[in-house]
Amino acid sequence: MARFTISVTGQKGGIAKTTTALGLAGAFAEQGKRVLLVDLDPQGNLTLGIGFQTNGNSANLTAADVLLKGLPAQNAAYPTKVQNIDLIPASLTLRLTERYFAGRPSQYGALRKALDSPKCQDYDYVIIDSPPSLGALTGNALTAADLALLPTQAEYFSAYALKTTLQMVETVRRGTNPHLAYRILITMFRRRNRAHAIIRARLEATFGNGLCKTVIETDTKLRESAIIGLPITHFAPKTRSAMQYRELAKELAAYVQEEKVRKAY
Repeated sequence: MARFTISVTGQKGGIAKTTTALGLAGAFAEQGKRVLLVDLDPQGNLTLGIGFQTNGNSANLTAADVLLKGLPAQNAAYPTKVQNIDLIPASLTLRLTERYFAGRPSQYGALRKALDSPKCQDYDYVIIDSPPSLGALTGNALTAADLALLPTQAEYFSAYALKTTLQMVETVRRGTNPHLAYRILITMFRRRNRAHAIIRARLEATFGNGLCKTVIETDTKLRESAIIGLPITHFAPKTRSAMQYRELAKELAAYVQEEKVRKAY
């Protein structure tokens, strides 16, 4: 299959964005798919969550170098301890990148250009973890993506924040990436919570097929997996959340196949 790029994006923090990037990568890797994780969040939670330490590590290049110096993405891609998953790590220098690109929408294509290098075509999936903001770094992630995956809790404020995120998706569509699609993913869901059920029903009514069928429920093992530095699929493979991220991977893989068929006609 041709490489498919997913940007896990959200304006609000605490919506399991990084957890979703990790869980999805782990599920794809289990299937034997080659995955490149790209950490565009200066906080570096994805980098830590996959157990990759930049301090004292041989990693001299990070996502900031790729964006600021125009390096091919594979120059900053490092293997992780999880088979089939490579990582372009984050660094605090990404904060400078955010300021440098501010007000320069023409620079939103920097990551896409870096990922166009021949060696990056060997990956089946590229999964980008965006910062919890809608600035230039997120603009780069969305411009490089085939699909924006938008996690949200089934909570009023989290669901309301989708409006701003979707506005940025539309801005990118009008400017640097007209073919960008999106899917909304409900995370941290509690089935016995009546308010969660109401919000889920409203999201289904509003977005229809734009809402993922898969729902990620609350699971304390997800927090433990981040501390250990492994995707949930590899840390606790029999847990409910591991199975749900596998279902999400299947759902998105089916979408990719449908898109491939659609474009063939």
